[in-house]
Amino acid sequence: MTVKTLQEFVSNSKEKDMSGDAFELESSHMLEARVDGLIWAKAGSMIARKGGLKFTRQGLMEQGLGNLLKKAVSGEGMTLMKIEGQGRVYLADVGKKITLLRLQGESIYVNGNDVLATESTIANEIKMMRKAAGMMTGGLFNVKLSGHGLVAITSHYEPLTLPVNASTGPVFTDPNATVAWSGSLSPEIVTDINIKTLIGRGSGESIQLRFAGEGWVVVQPYEEVYFQQSGGSSGGGLLSVLTD
Repeated sequence: MTVKTLQEFVSNSKEKDMSGDAFELESSHMLEARVDGLIWAKAGSMIARKGGLKFTRQGLMEQGLGNLLKKAVSGEGMTLMKIEGQGRVYLADVGKKITLLRLQGESIYVNGNDVLATESTIANEIKMMRKAAGMMTGGLFNVKLSGHGLVAITSHYEPLTLPVNASTGPVFTDPNATVAWSGSLSPEIVTDINIKTLIGRGSGESIQLRFAGEGWVVVQPYEEVYFQQSGGSSGGGLLSVLTD
């Protein structure tokens, strides 16, 4: 283990100013946002701040009526906070790796739990699943991000991007490990529920997302715990294909 002097530690760990963008990574696990007006961030993600900043939890009607109705029906949603003013704010989410993306009119889908921050120029829309495909419990929901500007998404450890096209054929992913995918794709849930699954002798991979078409999907080497097959008698939530 390398021993540092106090001066070396302070010098090596101090904040960086490497770009003029609104978002900059201080490390792979910490985001610095330069606020001059307004940004959106995941509620509870602030770890430090400087300057004159005001934090406000996103109001119900600020999500738009469509998002409000979807959240009410599903019981799910992405909780954001509005950060206004002038200053700097430092954001993190349980030590997850942060990836910065610049959208130039494109759209992407991100697991709602993995959206850390967006510039105010980025629109967000909660996406729901409708047709029955299997009994689920937990918080699988997705957010469509679109527009021009920077977004910060998170993953457990280093993410992997898999291409989806005609030559590769469909790509199947574990919903718990799926982070994001291109706006051109519309995944569907596929199931392999049989008697072994119901009595606890299945492989544990009976519910998957199927991606087909032209685009890409991002996965992480970690399975979140918020999306599980329901083993109770409550019926869970019946989920299906993402629809616009």
